[in-house]
Amino acid sequence: MLRKLSTTTGVLAAAVLLASVSSVGAVDPVKLRWASDHSGPPHPAAIAEIYLAEQIEKRMPGSKVQIYWAKSLYNVPQGVKALTQGNLEFLTGQFGKTASVEPLANVMVGAGKLTTVGAINGVDTTKTFKALAAHFDKTHDIKLFGAGHLSMYMGAGAVKGRLLAPKDFAGKKVRSMGPAENALLSALGANPQTMAFGDVPPALQTGVIDGLLTSLGGFNATKEQAPYFTVAGLNGIVGDYYWIGGSNQYWRKLSKAQQSALTDIIMNDFLPFQKEINFCNDQRTLNKFITKDKKAPGIYVMNQAEASVIQKAEGGATDRWIKTKVNNVGDNLVDQFTAEAKALVKAHPSGSHPLESTDCSKYEKYFAKYGKGSALYKAKNRK
Repeated sequence: MLRKLSTTTGVLAAAVLLASVSSVGAVDPVKLRWASDHSGPPHPAAIAEIYLAEQIEKRMPGSKVQIYWAKSLYNVPQGVKALTQGNLEFLTGQFGKTASVEPLANVMVGAGKLTTVGAINGVDTTKTFKALAAHFDKTHDIKLFGAGHLSMYMGAGAVKGRLLAPKDFAGKKVRSMGPAENALLSALGANPQTMAFGDVPPALQTGVIDGLLTSLGGFNATKEQAPYFTVAGLNGIVGDYYWIGGSNQYWRKLSKAQQSALTDIIMNDFLPFQKEINFCNDQRTLNKFITKDKKAPGIYVMNQAEASVIQKAEGGATDRWIKTKVNNVGDNLVDQFTAEAKALVKAHPSGSHPLESTDCSKYEKYFAKYGKGSALYKAKNRK
């Protein structure tokens, strides 16, 4: 009887010990809302955010992540304010669109700077990004984790003929994404027309505009109206970088274990996934629509000599415009980022970065699951 009791006691003690070890290793669940201004699936950044939610809910059981796309909760400027006030937990915020509430965000934009894959991928390694992160933390109570990118092949689409040289832009009414891009278009002799993307297809069809600045995804959506799409080398027209930020008010309420788990997921799962799937989405679109015939519809990628003509015509117009919108700190950051971008391009010439060797076949299952033609896409778009 005593022996039986002793064995039972040992089993119970072991169970208690295991339970205590398990509880020490467990991380309490979190609830958070993640907002962005880009569209939902099949947009690759949206697929990356679904992946993020799945990782959080898998590795922190009981967690709940709600994702809001296409300004359905906040646009970028509203989202910045909501993060500061503690009314939103996380935001995917584009630098140029942030500038209306934080002018210093403009220092990260500009054509012809980060012109290789490795340079674009390293935007959040720069001293300029780190200075912005410190500023956001102090001024807006926002924690910046890093930066992602969307299409590296931002370009110019046209209804008739190809926008290849400054003379092709001269006098044309071209849709712009914002004021920084207006400076570029004006330098090329075009008449910039700032408008939301949803207004672009009918404007092209009715002749209100002659062309547009957009990404490969934008070309895919407007190729019937503007079939001639030209890319002035990587980032030759404009860059599309997004910062990933969280509310410090929310962050301070989390335990150290929760903070550690979320940081690991964002930095080591989400950001690498986001960069790779965006790169692969570019490759899929290029493979389908690229052309070497300048007179034929499709995507034409300029060679270095052709792209340098656009860069020479731009002549620093974007930087000069940015400097009119920022203080002396911003003025210095503009020059600093320009120098850092040049160094990144030199350190990461074309073909040298691991991102360019990504096995894109591993992302096909995500495109199949969330892309056009998928059951999820059909259900989402069912009338």
